[in-house]
Formats: sequence, C-alpha cells, structure tokens
Amino acid sequence: MPGATIEIPVGATLLAALQAAGIDWMHACGAKGRCTTCRLQVRTGFENLSVRTDAELRYQAAGRLLPTERLTCQARLLAGDVVGRVPEATQLPHVQYREAPTPPKQND
Repeated sequence: MPGATIEIPVGATLLAALQAAGIDWMHACGAKGRCTTCRLQVRTGFENLSVRTDAELRYQAAGRLLPTERLTCQARLLAGDVVGRVPEATQLPHVQYREAPTPPKQND
C-alpha cells in the first residue's frame, strides 16, 4: 500500500521488496533496467542505496531519470532507510497514493 513502511532486506532491489510486500508497482520491461517506469523519487536515504547502474546512468544522461530518482529494479538497499515517492507520471490508475511524512534529519 503506497505510503506504507516496508522492510527491505539488505542487498535486495527495491522492486523485489515492494513486490514481496504485495505492493503493485509499475515495471513495464519486467525489471530488466530497459525502461524508467519503475522509478522512485528518493526523498531521504539516497546514500543508503547502491551506486547507479549503467542503465541508470544512461537514462540520467538522456534526461529520462532525474538526479533524485532511482530505478527500483536496479537500486539495492545497502543499509539504513530510504523514503521515496512514486512520480506522478508512473502512478498506477487503480492505486490511491498518499504522501508519507519525511523523517527528520539526524545530526551526526
């Protein structure tokens, strides 16, 4: 359910975790990194994700993936938490989306 908190095993792709949690998430190419329909706007925790893949770098260079976005089929959780939202262009029509609150930044 959008706006929900889900557990993501370290090393899993975000898309695999979303699917395991029963969340319907667009991924037109079958999770192969060949489109941008599974993208996520990362609000916090970008540093907790794996480095961008070649596919993500190509889409970013072509202007199809914003610097704050990741492909859920490519991005893997390394540690910590990630908060994101579904871009309006890839929201599914049968799903009602709501914003999750942005957690406060922690002082190190």
